[in-house]
Amino acid sequence: MEKEYSPKKIEPCVQKYWKDKKTFHVYEDNKKEKYYCLPMLPYPSGKLHMGHVRNYTISDVIARYQRMLGKNVLQPIGWDAFGLPAEEAAIKNNSLPSDWTDKNIKYMKKQLQSLGFSYDWSREITTSKPNYYRWEQWFFTKLYKKKLVYKKNSFVNWCPYDKTVLANEQVIRGCCWRCQNKIITKKIPQWFIKIRKYAESLYNDLNKLENWPEKVKNMQKNWIGRLKGFEIIFNIFNSTKKIKVFVKKLDKIMGEIYISISPFHKFSKKIAKEIPEIKNFIKKQAIENLSQEDIEKTRFEGINSNMFAIHPITNQKIPIWIANFVLKEYGTKAVISIPEDNQNDLNFSIKNNLDIKYLIKKDKNITLCSAFENKKNILFNSENVSLLDQKNNILKIHKMLSQKKIIKKKIIYKLQDWCISRQRYWGAPIPMATTKSGKIIAIPEKNLPIVLPKIKNDSYSLQKSIYNNSDWTKIKIGDQDLIREVDTFDTFMESSWYYARYTCPNFNKGMIDPISSKYWLPVDQYIGGIEHATMHLIYFRFYHKLLRDFKLVQFDEPVKNLLCQGMVLSKAFYQFDKKKQRHWIHPSSVKIERNIQGDIINYYNKKNKKEVIYAGMIKMSKSKNNGIEPEIIINRYGADTIRLFMMFAAPIESSLEWRESGVKGIYRFLKKIWKLVFDYIEIKHTHKNIHFNLLNKKQKKIYYLLHKTIFKVSDDIGRRKTFNTAISAIMELVNKLIDFQIENEEDKCIIKESLLAIIKMLYPFTPHFCFILWKYLNKKSSIDHEKWPVFEKKILFQDKYKLIVQINGKKIWILEVKNNLKKEEILLYAKNNSTVQKKLENLKIKKIIYIHEKVINFIT
Repeated sequence: MEKEYSPKKIEPCVQKYWKDKKTFHVYEDNKKEKYYCLPMLPYPSGKLHMGHVRNYTISDVIARYQRMLGKNVLQPIGWDAFGLPAEEAAIKNNSLPSDWTDKNIKYMKKQLQSLGFSYDWSREITTSKPNYYRWEQWFFTKLYKKKLVYKKNSFVNWCPYDKTVLANEQVIRGCCWRCQNKIITKKIPQWFIKIRKYAESLYNDLNKLENWPEKVKNMQKNWIGRLKGFEIIFNIFNSTKKIKVFVKKLDKIMGEIYISISPFHKFSKKIAKEIPEIKNFIKKQAIENLSQEDIEKTRFEGINSNMFAIHPITNQKIPIWIANFVLKEYGTKAVISIPEDNQNDLNFSIKNNLDIKYLIKKDKNITLCSAFENKKNILFNSENVSLLDQKNNILKIHKMLSQKKIIKKKIIYKLQDWCISRQRYWGAPIPMATTKSGKIIAIPEKNLPIVLPKIKNDSYSLQKSIYNNSDWTKIKIGDQDLIREVDTFDTFMESSWYYARYTCPNFNKGMIDPISSKYWLPVDQYIGGIEHATMHLIYFRFYHKLLRDFKLVQFDEPVKNLLCQGMVLSKAFYQFDKKKQRHWIHPSSVKIERNIQGDIINYYNKKNKKEVIYAGMIKMSKSKNNGIEPEIIINRYGADTIRLFMMFAAPIESSLEWRESGVKGIYRFLKKIWKLVFDYIEIKHTHKNIHFNLLNKKQKKIYYLLHKTIFKVSDDIGRRKTFNTAISAIMELVNKLIDFQIENEEDKCIIKESLLAIIKMLYPFTPHFCFILWKYLNKKSSIDHEKWPVFEKKILFQDKYKLIVQINGKKIWILEVKNNLKKEEILLYAKNNSTVQKKLENLKIKKIIYIHEKVINFIT
């Protein structure tokens, strides 16, 4: 055994062993319990960043742990290879997108392998390859035949910089989610998938996702925007026309209300033909160069239509306003506006100087928009239903409207149909075509896949869309001359079903192998960032339901457990140039100036010696030039060090601050274990069995700590996913072992068993390190096929521990408590202790603070 730990020597050797032995290749095995562990599909941008490393390390720790539990574990990897970043990078570097992407994949694959992730590389997927997206094209034609997709002229979010459409989910605060430029509204023909048809199941099935973060589920609920209410038919004053209007709270129609309709409502368009002012107002809402930010600034603009609806109960005239805050595709495009109960309605009323008559008698402490939350409120200023309580009021109004047959229950959604058309070259072609007469047809299966046209490697060709390639657009099928669709799929299409294709990546008889998918699905553990909650994770769930309805997969949801890791943060610095443009400076190029006391007083750019501005600890990114390349850290400290640091430095859901001092600390810890094994290498020849009852006090203490650690680490990794506390427990055990003096054969046995257990428990985190140490201590087997250590209940629960008893924080006694007692039993045991009883005599216990295995504090 080498005296010094040298990751540069051991890690490449272990990785070669795994590759040669195909250690992590898996197949369906009905005799074993399966476990499907999946990190989110990476985009081959060129280099891994620390956010990638954290995400994939979490996945690998879980996969290796589950493998040690004896499960048949699938952990695949692939590449989300289409999209704008690759196309833009190719243009910038005068390279073809395909060449640029392939080059990046090769480099990033090498990076992943250098980190020792236990992927089944035989299942590697690249979404830009025709053998993958041909099935996506095939499925799209099936959706078209079932009338689940359609094409229409639509107002869309247009990014003028990227020159493509964005889905609503891809617009963040009025800007493109990728380039951060302002988007504009534009009307062009687009393809849509009817995700709104699945809005109810997407909403309700969130209740089935018990092991998803509540934050993610709430974000999805808000995005779907399910609203339950009523649709009421109103007659138009001096007209035979009627209008359907949505109202959430039925009793509110008896107050001072007006009707708000969308500028895109057919009623609005009809009035616009006769009234120029209204025509101009509507035109302003649809203007192409109006950004989303501008829309939000002018959100509560409106115009009086000077028309009225007739109240179905009071017969009073209700003004109809055309308002731009009514979403064009939300429900009926017409709503009853109640200023005292809805903030949007109130804002609109104030901005347009509308009178507000209150329907409810309010307590002075009740806010305007929360008034009706108080069920004791009494209605007034309302004909026929005055002085009724809320419940009776609703029943009476519903009965009156039902008798007129002008009301029905209605559920509406904010969720819009998914726009999947993109006007860029580097994407999967949409498998549709148009005849000379304008009829749209789906490309037959025998003509799939539709492969992108080849383009020249020059900047002129790269910046042209498919539309400019006239030869490629012309196609003949049978005796028909057709023009192909020139838009490509949104890349979220590829990342919405890859998890299912991983179960059968080489299956050529269909989109998904029913046997393989039945065995592996659903995904047992999915890992990725919470920023995907209202984009990828909604599309992901929706696509699964489509696949289910076409009987290509089973189950209602694709994933059982979801884990969302926090961001990796790093120091960021910038300077302004002469044109006042901000330039981000890499932390390695910044010199820190300190005063005599050691306090930081200035930051300087090492190259130009000019002062730089510290932007704080922010998310690592290329745009902020504050990323740390994994290779640098691997070369200095090894892959296992960076893996262990990522899992130890912070709870998984929290942001992790990158500090090299922390990495150094982890490296020292691994060297400490290496030395411990080296110092006691001769103990591998010890074979004596340990009998707990025959051990002395010192031995029992360390042996109990060993099994307590196994119990805690197993629970932290398996159930709680608190990896940092698991590592902390292992560190505590290691430190105790270092101080443990070997005096006899039993001591050697305890050290040996402890070291073997520690190596097993660290294996998911530091696999190369543990692989080698295991070989030194146990040459007969590979740790890759070892079982997870098991704690002995008899040892763990027969021992006693000391518990401090306090009254109002003052120590009064120390109790010896058995490990197998529950909290309630411990509290009862403490209260019944004679010394404690005397101290508590004549005192009233207000509160009991209990800290497990440490203290009971009676507050009086």
